[in-house]
Amino acid sequence: MTLSPLRATLPSPMERLQRASDLMRAGQRPEAIDILHALVASSPTLTQAHRLMGVALMETGDTTGAERAFRAALTLEPGMKPALIGLSELLGQTDRPAEGVALLKPHVRDTTTDLVLLSALGAALQVAGQFEEAVAVLRRAAAAWPASAVAEHNLAGALNDLQSFTDGEAAARRAFVKGIDAPESWLVLAQALAGQGRTDEARRAYLEAINRRPEYSGAMGALARLIWMETGDALSALEVFERPSDAARRNPWILSEKAKLLETMGDRPAAYDALRAALALADDALLHQYATQIAANIDPDRARFHAERAFALKPNNYGVIAALCQANLAVGRPDVADGLAAQLCRRNPLDQYALALQATAWRMLGDARHAERYDYDAFVSRSIIDTPEGWSSLDTYLSDLGAALGGLHTDKAHPVGQSLRYGTQTRLDLTLSQDPVIKGFFEAIDGPIRRHIAGLGAGSDPLRARKRVNYAFNGAWSVRLRSSGFHVNHVHPKGWLSSACHISLPKAVDHGQEGWLSFGEPGIPTEPRLAAEHFVKPAPGVLVLFPSYMWHGTTPFTDDAARLTIAFDVVPA
Repeated sequence: MTLSPLRATLPSPMERLQRASDLMRAGQRPEAIDILHALVASSPTLTQAHRLMGVALMETGDTTGAERAFRAALTLEPGMKPALIGLSELLGQTDRPAEGVALLKPHVRDTTTDLVLLSALGAALQVAGQFEEAVAVLRRAAAAWPASAVAEHNLAGALNDLQSFTDGEAAARRAFVKGIDAPESWLVLAQALAGQGRTDEARRAYLEAINRRPEYSGAMGALARLIWMETGDALSALEVFERPSDAARRNPWILSEKAKLLETMGDRPAAYDALRAALALADDALLHQYATQIAANIDPDRARFHAERAFALKPNNYGVIAALCQANLAVGRPDVADGLAAQLCRRNPLDQYALALQATAWRMLGDARHAERYDYDAFVSRSIIDTPEGWSSLDTYLSDLGAALGGLHTDKAHPVGQSLRYGTQTRLDLTLSQDPVIKGFFEAIDGPIRRHIAGLGAGSDPLRARKRVNYAFNGAWSVRLRSSGFHVNHVHPKGWLSSACHISLPKAVDHGQEGWLSFGEPGIPTEPRLAAEHFVKPAPGVLVLFPSYMWHGTTPFTDDAARLTIAFDVVPA
């Protein structure tokens, strides 16, 4: 049979797939998606088309469409490695890391030596916070591929997550010996050195990363944060962003890192100016999302503009929808915010920030469901921790604990992106500490936590519906606030129960409500402004537990003595 001239010139499915792939590499994702939509319609069994569609949609922020495309590819070819890995990464990015781990585990057996699969499972476990298991998997990868510098690099990153910084440094250095010289590996080494308190060496390693990639925004941001926390010197920290070439300084992501630092330093107008400069270089949804958060405290109408632009660019992006919800609360449109928050809660029912946004909209609307979710009497408890074994009294233990924590508070300034102001926070996860005094803390709080959980009772609400007999920690840290210090109001997005345990306190807590815990005042602007509804006076040895979705903060205090606490998040187990 002879084909007509027109028929003979039509590109084959594989040629169209290659064309879409070429467009992806050229950054022309919308054009690639148009080709892929037509291709999967005409060739629905072409597995690679579904897989590439998943990659393209994920890169444009359409996480729902991307998941659908990856799952279509896996329906056609259940063991397709690129689709498995792509979907696992997507699940991690959309706060469903446990699903990503569960997806990969059946394909990684005890005898598996596939470096790509082992590396992907290790990465998924890291995102899920299962650091010990991640290290075990990545050790297997390094052992199976003893010449692989990449395997050592991945292992180094996981060891850093586990706070095994000495081993992380060793793995990073082995990666260099095996031939790697990537800026990412210098960044991993820098993190290992910083974790050991070897800050001068860490600075040099960060600079090595930047020298290899002058526009490496992640390394610049990390170096600036290290200088800021170590010295409290704003000018020295900001100087990091002035050192690179003119081209690097015009990189929008470097400007975004600078904005984060400026916001932490309390200069929101300068942070917003940096973001405006970034947006002049790249009309990017994530930059608009961040600009929404900054502008909401300066000009709510500008915040709404940025949120709506971000939504126009990435209407299916979870973070963008959250920013649009926040912007509508800031301009006094709780009805619109309520609908957006409901969408977020449907997509991720465990996201404590989405639950907080929804409750805030309800409060502004006068909806009785707010009082049900923010039931302070039922959901907030105040109890004295137990005395751990080995100490004769709680006072003696608290004195020893205060001394142990004091040795960890070596920074001079508060960290970037956290809630405290005018104080310091420990860098290490206290649950991983081997110090007997700190380990005793987790013995001391076990009883109060279990009693709090038991006292919650039964219910179908987002708090009690997750209730289990057992629990697990999802991070623990110490905060030391100095005079004028406070916590801005915030929630803990990935927690279930959150806490504040008071170790030592200034006398100022007996004056009015200085240094007290406050609940209910949103950490985002609203119109009208919403005030705190509930206060708890702290006392040494007193543990306060509450839902992670509750807005909470502390009031400033004036005193020469510091306010020392431990905080942690708990999730059902």
